[in-house]
Amino acid sequence: MTRDPGSVPEGTRDPGAVPERTRDAGAFPDRTRDPGASPERTRLAWRRTGMSAAAVALLAARPAFHPGAGPAQWLVAAAAMGGWAALAGLALRRAPGLRIRPPRPAAGTIRAYALITAGFAVIGGLVVML
Repeated sequence: MTRDPGSVPEGTRDPGAVPERTRDAGAFPDRTRDPGASPERTRLAWRRTGMSAAAVALLAARPAFHPGAGPAQWLVAAAAMGGWAALAGLALRRAPGLRIRPPRPAAGTIRAYALITAGFAVIGGLVVML
């Protein structure tokens, strides 16, 4: 008699099966949770975001340094640099909150970052159109 390769006889456990995930933190005793890894990853993500925002701001400010640039290009460059300064300030304000155990929630900071990022999208559109 041939057995279906996907079936397992009742009462036995398939040794290659992945255990079901549960909400219990102790469900995977062989895995150790590193409570410092998540805040560290978040700090690194804030740092990467700040660096990418600096690159975006510098690229948006570049047309203002063209010899034929006018007030519109200068205003867009000023807005881009202001947005970058706001993002950097938010990141600096958020960093100490990640050192606390457990880390402090950051709902307001995340909303502010989202609004500033949307502002960068608008500035990008202005740079293309000007």
